[in-house]
Amino acid sequence: MDALVRLLQLLVLLLTLPLHIMALLGFWEPLCKSYFPYLMAVLAAKTNRKMEGKKRELFSQIKGLAGASGKVALLELGCGTGANFQFYPSGCRITCLDPNPNFEKFLTKSMDENRHLEYERFVVAFRKDMKQLADGSTDVVVCTLVLCSVQSPRKVLQEVHRVLRPGGLFFFWEHVVEPRGSWAFLWQQVAEPTWKHIGDGCRLTRETWKDLESAQFSELQMERQPPPLKWLPVGPHIMGKAVK
Repeated sequence: MDALVRLLQLLVLLLTLPLHIMALLGFWEPLCKSYFPYLMAVLAAKTNRKMEGKKRELFSQIKGLAGASGKVALLELGCGTGANFQFYPSGCRITCLDPNPNFEKFLTKSMDENRHLEYERFVVAFRKDMKQLADGSTDVVVCTLVLCSVQSPRKVLQEVHRVLRPGGLFFFWEHVVEPRGSWAFLWQQVAEPTWKHIGDGCRLTRETWKDLESAQFSELQMERQPPPLKWLPVGPHIMGKAVK
């Protein structure tokens, strides 16, 4: 099976050789950073139509964290186009963190469409780099379709744990690897070296649930879901929350 995977990877590499040469020479990443927000704007709209009920159910739990002021400090990692904003309850004060500044115009549009929220700031930084945020300063952290593309999910989750206040909630929705030994898993292995360039660092074969289970949260709730867009090579998704 490993030999077959390597052979098929080589065939895909040959078919997409210009892309890999551009990546090797450093030309692909700036191009990807420019087009990726447009791609995500299209995919996010399609995904939200399919996931609306699940997202509303998940994020409705944020209301319970509002204090006497009625406000909730919410940090969204990899906020992208702001696709989650419509599902957040009133009273949320949003801090957005994303390494790609090209998302900002899409983010501004989402802000204009969701006036029930308060927007604190947009921080251009990698998800693992949250040093601008104080320990225990956040009630909620949200992370959707982000941990697939970071270098170290473990380090990101350590930072999430640090910035959350005691009792704070971490909401997540991430795609994960197909079952090992399946044909779907084989094709994920074949596609991953090329897909990570197309998808701005996205890895198809992450076992993110293992990182969540070892992240030292006091409580972890998680459910497995089929992929909302079946024509993409991403596999099943996990959705849930963790409590600090």
